[in-house]
Amino acid sequence: MESSRPARPSHTRVHNDRLALELLLARGPLTAPELVAGTGLSRPTIADLVGRLQRADLIEVVGEDDRARRGPRARLYGIAGRRAHVVGLDLRADGIHVAVSDLSGTVVAERAAPLEPATLDAITAALAVIDDAVDEVGADMPHTIAVGAPGLVDPATGLLRPRGEAAWHAELIDALRLRATTVLVENEANLAGIAELEAGAGRDTFALLWLGDGVGAATVLDGALRRGASGGAGELGFLPVPGTAGRPSATACGGGFHDLASGGAVRGLAARHGVTARDDGQAPRDGHGPAAPAALVRAAATGDAGPGGGAFLDALAANVALGAAAISAVLDPGCVILGGPVGRAGGTELAHRVSDHLRSLSPLPTEVLTSAVEGNEILRGAVQVALAATRGALFDGD
Repeated sequence: MESSRPARPSHTRVHNDRLALELLLARGPLTAPELVAGTGLSRPTIADLVGRLQRADLIEVVGEDDRARRGPRARLYGIAGRRAHVVGLDLRADGIHVAVSDLSGTVVAERAAPLEPATLDAITAALAVIDDAVDEVGADMPHTIAVGAPGLVDPATGLLRPRGEAAWHAELIDALRLRATTVLVENEANLAGIAELEAGAGRDTFALLWLGDGVGAATVLDGALRRGASGGAGELGFLPVPGTAGRPSATACGGGFHDLASGGAVRGLAARHGVTARDDGQAPRDGHGPAAPAALVRAAATGDAGPGGGAFLDALAANVALGAAAISAVLDPGCVILGGPVGRAGGTELAHRVSDHLRSLSPLPTEVLTSAVEGNEILRGAVQVALAATRGALFDGD
């Protein structure tokens, strides 16, 4: 029997370097003794590693440990955030949200702007917003730009198939390839699911049900996002359901779950129950004036929608539960998280009502929660995806 080959020194160094870098990302600035304790590596190995990572400009001295009572203070080492910058984008048909992060994960600039969906003007304006955010931090070309957009993204090619007024998104993405080393594209609901896994209510296995102008879902199984063979996993708008006037087709989701839970459906339910609301400025992702779906749902959830608010919210919950029941029956995720502007606006009040309806539809125990991600979940997911790609390239010496 042949003995296994010993690891080459270069591979060992890469492994040790990544071990230390991941520890610094997880726990913040550390001293050399703390790196020894956290990695299990020897003092000489850590000393060599620290010098090597400093020369590569991946870590830097960020201060001194003031906990020492006697003797010189130990240096604190942290990730050199300036080493690289990434950009996260949240695109929609009529606007753009931008976040620039350094390598440490600190967001150093943000921008948001409405856009006219006319192709040429929208692309020019969007690029100007992105460039302005990058210029603010004095960054060179970003290492990675990660884009979240509505539409199908082919997992094999990374190409976006946009919808309707958002056709200009594909042309914008082509233009971005001249502004970054790497451009990654992901469906907006999937990015929200990634953000939920990393910084929200998501655990190892769950489904995020996206409720906004449109509907969709992100599926996370065993800690990994599942996109499907063509990138279409979670296209719940096309799901045939009872209670609609027809059936969806291969080219249109009218008659599917979209007609029960989309922004238009929320407005229709609100009108039937006499629910109105003023735009409170908390629903920028689906802002359509005073009758924004998220504003209507928030008013009902907080008791500010008048006597019809409870019935409106319950009717919406019954509709949403049909989509949750389908997810539960096919995937049995054990947990469905209500995300998107409408899901987040409904909070625990909507989640509890959906849970009650779901228990009557499905024999499978399925917890229903509301999103716990702070801020724009798509933008946060995009930054996380961009950081993962950039760190993988830099930490492994690619």
